[in-house]
Amino acid sequence: MGRSVKTPAVVLRSIRLGEADRVLHLYTLDRGRVGAVAKGIRKTSSRFGARLEPLSQVDLMLHQGSSELLTVTGVELTRSHRLTREDGYRLNVGLIGAEAMLRLFSEQEGNAKAFEALTKFLDALDEAEPGRASRPAFDPLVLAFQLKLLWLAGYLPHLGSCAECGSPPPFAGYSARAGGVVCHACAGHALPLSAAGLFGMDALLRRPLADAHTVEFGDRAARECLAVVRASYEEHGGFRLKTLSA
Repeated sequence: MGRSVKTPAVVLRSIRLGEADRVLHLYTLDRGRVGAVAKGIRKTSSRFGARLEPLSQVDLMLHQGSSELLTVTGVELTRSHRLTREDGYRLNVGLIGAEAMLRLFSEQEGNAKAFEALTKFLDALDEAEPGRASRPAFDPLVLAFQLKLLWLAGYLPHLGSCAECGSPPPFAGYSARAGGVVCHACAGHALPLSAAGLFGMDALLRRPLADAHTVEFGDRAARECLAVVRASYEEHGGFRLKTLSA
């Protein structure tokens, strides 16, 4: 016999299943990342369809049966984030954040801080002015969110002293293997990191997500920050985000 659970959740991804169903990748407050089937969601008569769009924040009733996938039996919409989905730029920013959440927090284990960061990211994205950066991957909000997720996943970038020898500034670059900035003597194959890039990363880590767009970021600094994020994913998680490949 199965059981039912109710939990706040965010829809991170939706995949077609058969003629009328969808498989949802969800991040829930109580159980972390879970997969669930929404039956009949693609029918025009479905009472769930409009409430389970990607990036929607909902309260879900889920039934746990014998399958690894849960079944959606009830939905209450909390925040639709329609403004984000209807703007191409903001939607792409949101999808980068959603994929980062999927890849970094893949376990079925609740993480209240990660869930809170996700909801704050989506709220800030609704309020953000579209097209603030030259491309979505350089947007300060999505860079800040990914840096904070790395922090919550246990991979906080070390920015105050050389991660190899402890030397103070100036620094020559960033080493994902060492987990932080490195001096000239320890640089080796480190990623280039300018003073502006280091300042931007530090500011994004320190400020609330809602204030990410107050950080002054040129394309070079944003590109360096993005390179650090990508290298950290590869070093610590062994993956690359598809949404960052464009």
